[in-house]
Amino acid sequence: MFIYSLPLLFSQIKMVNPVELLIIFLGLWVVLWLSSPIRAEAVQFNEKPSYLFGAWTGCVDLKWVCWPFFIILNICLYTADTLAKLGLLTVSSWDDVHIMLLLPIVWWSTSVWRCSANTDIRLGSSGARLMIFAVLFEYGLKLLIRIDYPRIFFGCEELLLDYGSCF
Repeated sequence: MFIYSLPLLFSQIKMVNPVELLIIFLGLWVVLWLSSPIRAEAVQFNEKPSYLFGAWTGCVDLKWVCWPFFIILNICLYTADTLAKLGLLTVSSWDDVHIMLLLPIVWWSTSVWRCSANTDIRLGSSGARLMIFAVLFEYGLKLLIRIDYPRIFFGCEELLLDYGSCF
C-alpha cells in the first residue's frame, strides 16, 4: 500500500507534502485512540457462527480479522500496481482488480470496526481503525490518479489496446 501512489502524490500531483499528511494521520490516530472502545463482553451464540459472520457481527478477536485480510489486500494491490507500471496489465484490468476488491474491503472495514473492541490493547484498536482510513485514503488516491493523472502512472505509450483510457 502507498508504494506507488504516495510518491506520485508528493512528487507529481503536489496536493500535500509529507509533513502535512503525517500531521493529519497523527491527529486522526489521536482522535481514534481517545475514542477507542474498551474490551467488550463476548456475545453468546447458541451455536458457533462461521468466521465471516462472526467477524461481521463483531465476535472475533481483532487480530484474526484485521491482519489476514490486510496482508492479502496489500499483496493484491502491490501486484496489480506493479503489473500496471510494467505495462503487463491494461488500465481496464487495473480498474477491474480494484473494483473486485471493493466489496471485500467493505466487509473488512465493517468487521474491523465492530471487532475493534475485542482486544486488550487500546493502541491495537485505534491502529486497526486507522488502517481502515489508510485503505480508504489509498483507494481515493488511486481513483484520483486513475481519473486525473493516468499518464504519470500507466505506461500509456506502451499500451496499444487500451490507449483510450489514458485520456
